[in-house]
Amino acid sequence: MPEPLPNLEIHPLTPERFPDLETLFGPSGASSGCWCMWWRASSADYDQNHGEPNRLAFKSVVASGAHTGLLAYQAGQPVGWVSFAPREDFPRLERSRTLPRVDDQPVWSIVCFFISRKARHRGMSAALIESAVKFAAERDAAIVEAYPVDRGQEPLSPGDFTGALQTFLELGFVEVARHSPKRPIVRKTLIPAA
Repeated sequence: MPEPLPNLEIHPLTPERFPDLETLFGPSGASSGCWCMWWRASSADYDQNHGEPNRLAFKSVVASGAHTGLLAYQAGQPVGWVSFAPREDFPRLERSRTLPRVDDQPVWSIVCFFISRKARHRGMSAALIESAVKFAAERDAAIVEAYPVDRGQEPLSPGDFTGALQTFLELGFVEVARHSPKRPIVRKTLIPAA
């Protein structure tokens, strides 16, 4: 695994940090106007709210105080993002046939990443995953779940925002289900903070 960027700081997204997320995502909203609303909205709502409405919707989620994810900074500049929260905060995930609930245990879900071009292939995903696991454990989560892409030996494509299976496995996640050839469900069981 590559060495992470030096001087990396990772913080929860707060309303005060939302402008930094806007800087990281740029005018396209991370990917075609997503603004991190893909998992939080129905297909119809997401398509209808493409772009600026999605930005405003996500800004509202952040302003509500809900857990939304972590922002990574290098030398004070935002360079990476991981979206995660309790699974029930992601309605599209809850309705997914490809990624259905494994059981009735409460889990926190890591659903996507966005990493600036200059920070890619530098261990950023691993650093964000480790920070997300720590953050969840500090809030007494028992399980962190993720839905990476399994491309075997092929590199991830630019649209593989859920991360690479190998990265999660190297960080102690275990595959617990697979309902689609390239979309496993992985979990890490946590020891809650004392």
